[in-house]
Amino acid sequence: MKNTILKKLSLLAFVATGLLSLPASLSGKGDPSSYGEDVAYWDTVLKRGEKIVSKISIEDAAKAVRVSEIVARQYVDLRAIHDGRDAAIEAGGSAKEIRQKARLEVFELHYAFLAKLSAELDQSQVEQVKDGMTYGVVPNTYRRYMMLLPDLEEEHQRWIYTALVEAREHAMDEGSSEEKHRRFGKYKGRINNYLSALGINMKEAERALAEREKAAR
Repeated sequence: MKNTILKKLSLLAFVATGLLSLPASLSGKGDPSSYGEDVAYWDTVLKRGEKIVSKISIEDAAKAVRVSEIVARQYVDLRAIHDGRDAAIEAGGSAKEIRQKARLEVFELHYAFLAKLSAELDQSQVEQVKDGMTYGVVPNTYRRYMMLLPDLEEEHQRWIYTALVEAREHAMDEGSSEEKHRRFGKYKGRINNYLSALGINMKEAERALAEREKAAR
């Protein structure tokens, strides 16, 4: 009941403040005629935020609602920048300059978002939010590499994990699931090139893992 009340207050605050405080230049201002559509989007991303937060151990119900709202606001603000960028380019502006400006705004928004999360959560919980926003690709992919390469030296394990974490920092700012996975795909390519330079044949590693799994059945 308490959570329901807090969610309703969150939605009312969203409407009352003019569809959130968005980054200025590319995000634009909310048009009253589009309130219905934007409120519907807010409800969608709030549910997405709640799903992410539900997998984190947060005992304080009010804090869980606040964090869900922080995540939802991040999705709204990112969409505003991306849409503003695309509209400005379509209107005939300099694509290079517009994209550079959008990248700067996303960069600033990224670290402001992390600061808001850190004010509510510990570092481990912040990492869980990041993983939630990127479909758990970091832990799942890292686990897969470790299964494929059980004898990999610790130095190279760290390199792989660091590369995946770097990919996640970029992926969480992308505008769609396809763009997020594409970002990870680029980093997976780098990882495979790194392993190839070490003399590791990933196709052979895949075959060896398949044989180990078959033998374990």
